[in-house]
Amino acid sequence: MTQNLEVHVTAGSREEAEKVVKAAVEGRAAACAQISGPITSTYWWQGKLENNEEHLVVMKTTEERLDELVSTVKAAHSYDTPEIVAVPIVGGLGDYLTWIKQETAEPSSDE
Repeated sequence: MTQNLEVHVTAGSREEAEKVVKAAVEGRAAACAQISGPITSTYWWQGKLENNEEHLVVMKTTEERLDELVSTVKAAHSYDTPEIVAVPIVGGLGDYLTWIKQETAEPSSDE
């Protein structure tokens, strides 16, 4: 059975987060996405401690669509190495979990 996933991505602006979300959901690499923020992110980048304002994107997809979602995010994102982290969804409302699978399914050849 296909595993549902929640994928976290950060973006440097709301506009960039919206661009990532639009590409992912329109292409059905993700069933849905939420943008929150701004948030404050602290991290090491190229030997320097950084502290920046970002927006958090949370998307729902399936294991089968993860590679496409990663490619879509990388193409739409300005960062050299964007945060793209997938975690399994281990439970939830069955109807919602089925909906994720339906909305990210590859269209059949007779559609």
